[in-house]
Amino acid sequence: MKTIRIALAGNPNVGKSTIFNALTGSRQHVGNWPGVTVEKKSGYARIGDHEIEIVDLPGTYSLTAYSVDEVVARDYIIEEKPDVVVHVVDATNFERNLYLTTQLMELGVPLVMALNMSDMAEKSGTVINRSSIKKYFEIPVVRTIGSKGEGLNELLRCAINESETSPHHEHAIGYGDAIESSISGIGTAISSDPALAARYPPRWLAIRLLEGDGNAKEKLRGSSAEHKVLSLLEQCDPDQVEAEMADRRYEVIAALLPQVCTTCVKEMSSSDIIDQVITNRYLGIPIFLALMWGAFQLTFAVATPFMTAIDELFAYCAAALAGSGAEPAWLMSLLGDGIIGGLGSVIIFLPNIFILLFLLSLLEDSGYLARAAFVMDRLMYAIGLPGKSFIPMLIGFGCNVPAIMATRTIEDKNDRLITILINPFMSCGARLPVFVLLAGAFFPANAGNVVFVLYVIGIVVAIASAWLFRKTILPGKPAPFLMEMPPYRLPTFFTSVRHMWDRGYMYIRKAGGIILAGALIVWFLATFPYGVEYGSAESYAGMLGHLLQPLVAPLGFDWKIAVALLFGFIAKEIVVGSLGALYGTGEDEGTLSAALLADPSFGAVTAFALMVFVLLYMPCVAAIAVIKKETGSWKWTIFSVGYGIAVAYILALVIVHAAPVLTGGI
Repeated sequence: MKTIRIALAGNPNVGKSTIFNALTGSRQHVGNWPGVTVEKKSGYARIGDHEIEIVDLPGTYSLTAYSVDEVVARDYIIEEKPDVVVHVVDATNFERNLYLTTQLMELGVPLVMALNMSDMAEKSGTVINRSSIKKYFEIPVVRTIGSKGEGLNELLRCAINESETSPHHEHAIGYGDAIESSISGIGTAISSDPALAARYPPRWLAIRLLEGDGNAKEKLRGSSAEHKVLSLLEQCDPDQVEAEMADRRYEVIAALLPQVCTTCVKEMSSSDIIDQVITNRYLGIPIFLALMWGAFQLTFAVATPFMTAIDELFAYCAAALAGSGAEPAWLMSLLGDGIIGGLGSVIIFLPNIFILLFLLSLLEDSGYLARAAFVMDRLMYAIGLPGKSFIPMLIGFGCNVPAIMATRTIEDKNDRLITILINPFMSCGARLPVFVLLAGAFFPANAGNVVFVLYVIGIVVAIASAWLFRKTILPGKPAPFLMEMPPYRLPTFFTSVRHMWDRGYMYIRKAGGIILAGALIVWFLATFPYGVEYGSAESYAGMLGHLLQPLVAPLGFDWKIAVALLFGFIAKEIVVGSLGALYGTGEDEGTLSAALLADPSFGAVTAFALMVFVLLYMPCVAAIAVIKKETGSWKWTIFSVGYGIAVAYILALVIVHAAPVLTGGI
């Protein structure tokens, strides 16, 4: 059995992940690249006597060093030296993809082009001559349709053949006599250090250094060629050289494009026609809000029977354990109230979370979410943020942790910092259990509408905060936003399920680890000193709650809510488990709802104020850790927590005191 490594490279939205999922199926795993918080996907496929490891590189438009995604993709190819790089190209937007092709050609690795979504290109009248591409670019080309699995076996066979027969050579683009002379001189200096030349292609490294790439200079540091190379670089203007090189790449593309591609489109495509409505400056935002509202309504409607089944299952397990009469009593309480109750109070909300993630995946895979970012760009720019900030904000609806990581694609430091600071206001899936519980109990006829309003409140607070930060502590103008509009596609069920699982699995891991630990801490505080009534005011939890109660009393919250909010710092899902423990209902969502409704100090206004407070008051401990890592500053991390608590407190206070006035005391 022979083993080869294939790296999938390409622009965002070219169907790269679809091809990766189709090739690897269940034989894949997701983690982070060493040293950075960028998602790493790798998996395995088998064809003939070859075992193939496939690595899905982050989507990038180029291989410069402007974002961590670009550095990760480039460094993997250079440092790890995969046997083949498969460049996945969107055939419907062929010209725009070729800029990355020219940069991949300079890396000196075996290269194969996957001409993906070829059926859609052909349907629109675009004809791409694969033989001509191979002739002019010296790259084998395979026609693929990733969503249907067409051409993928041929792609693997071509990659295997390229890895076994193709030498590592560079496809040089001529940059003109002056620049070529500089490249030659710096390349010769680099080659004087055999270890450096063996690790990095001298011509490629020379080009990157001439373009002023700071990451490339780090690769040069400590080598015997460093002094000579730096002295040569002092004779060049990196900004001018970079601009001239970019112009030359575009000239090459413009010259070769007519030789390999012809387009016979005489009328607008269906995507263009739909975009006349979807991206309309007046209709775009209302359509986006309507789709989000529909997603929340559908989430509640579909999830309810699954929640009921899970609720009954955990209630049965807890009742069976309580009725067993086994000793010691504290151990039975630990198993029933602590473990089963703690996990049950979180797992019951899995249907809501997975259904919502699935619906968002459908919108993403269809090409709509790219339009949503475009629609929101005008508003984002008006409040002082680039359109790129909207993507991490959307990701924040799933989980704030990867959303904060996603800000690494934002080049400007202040733009990125503002996006990090406002991201915790986006309502992640961890808050959903709290919303489902309270909205279902106190607003049963309008639960979906209430949750939708909460998500809108989070967005409004994030936008207002961004405007405030831009006007005060982080002044400046946002960077312009350029993005690709992928054609509309019919989402594939398997790909959407895969995206749903990848994002939902993070929630399950939390439920199995940090949330369970938090639930056990709550159980301990609610159970001891030994002999007191479970969750009573005499327990440690009660003592702690009464200590904190004066702080939250102006909001209408009692000591039970104070304890629940305190442990919500670990993970927002623990708020529900804490309330279950303190009200003595365990994991039974129906019983807990009844207990909350029966509490005279807990009305609809208090419930809504509590939901708003949970939405805004602070990120979970995992998100706080990522904020520290991404900002590199305890100052900004502490500011993020303190600002969130202040905003949550003020809004909850306004709700509690304004609601009776607005409703006439009803």
